[in-house]
Amino acid sequence: MTERTKVLYITGWLRSGTTLLGNVLNELPGVVHAGELHYLWRNGMLRSGTNSVCGCGTQVRECPLWSSVTGLPAAGAMGDAGDAVSVAERMVAAQHAHLRTRHTRARLAESRAGRPAPPAAAEVMDRTADLYRALAAGGGERLVVDGSKYPAEAAALIGRRDLDVRVLHMVRDPRAVALSHLSVKQYIEIMSPARSTGYWLGFNLASELVGAAAPDRYLRIRHEDFSADPAGVLGEVLAFAGLDDTPPVDSTGTVTLGVNHTVTGNPDRLARGATRIRSEERWRTDLPARHAATATAVALPLLARYRYPLAPAPSRARTGRESLTWTSD
Repeated sequence: MTERTKVLYITGWLRSGTTLLGNVLNELPGVVHAGELHYLWRNGMLRSGTNSVCGCGTQVRECPLWSSVTGLPAAGAMGDAGDAVSVAERMVAAQHAHLRTRHTRARLAESRAGRPAPPAAAEVMDRTADLYRALAAGGGERLVVDGSKYPAEAAALIGRRDLDVRVLHMVRDPRAVALSHLSVKQYIEIMSPARSTGYWLGFNLASELVGAAAPDRYLRIRHEDFSADPAGVLGEVLAFAGLDDTPPVDSTGTVTLGVNHTVTGNPDRLARGATRIRSEERWRTDLPARHAATATAVALPLLARYRYPLAPAPSRARTGRESLTWTSD
């Protein structure tokens, strides 16, 4: 029997530190971080999204890895590959119709019962599985990391027998996320605290449904714990993924980042060189009180569960004991 491709699918909500985590894992031999693979079709193939640049700095369509994985030519206009355009458009439509957060329960029901998904959803996940296998053959033979963060995709993936899928759920204090979404960062849009926290709640609740359905293949970590103890949390993640590597960070939490081939994700994914992972709590002083109150109220059902206090203590950032090198903002 052919060995199944091992996949670590990261779920949760935006700006929770998933891009950095994936890029750190990318530094291990035989591990490829694909970034937010969900957006390969829209951003990479059709170039109709907000970001079509690969983590290596070239356009996804021109990246040697992605052109080989997708079978598309490395150069030339998208119109030169009519069949590829048709496939990409079909994938984007199917993702919208069947793989949004609201579809998590339906995809879970199919995975649990072994029932076939709607044909369009099945085609998306079949092509995704093919991409995982191609990435494994292209350098990710030990692990492919997908940071797409769509709980419905995770729900569909845990029902596949041709892949070895583990689901990593990463959370971050919703008030820190709210502050992050109030800032423009290249191609990332501004979002109100009410809206960003509403998504935070929905994505995390849906991710927990996946965890309840497959508890032996689910791990939840917090951004704050990763920032405070990078080596310790990475060790936990690696063990969960079935790898026995030493975390690629030193005692100060510094990692040397090389080239990656991520599709979409935090713009900081383009960073190279020594990067120190540190706590960042600017929201405690920089987030206006009314916005903090809004985020707290919307996130209330999950705050205690994730060990986030209702009224956090003032930031220690003023004392100089906390600073930031990599930012998830």
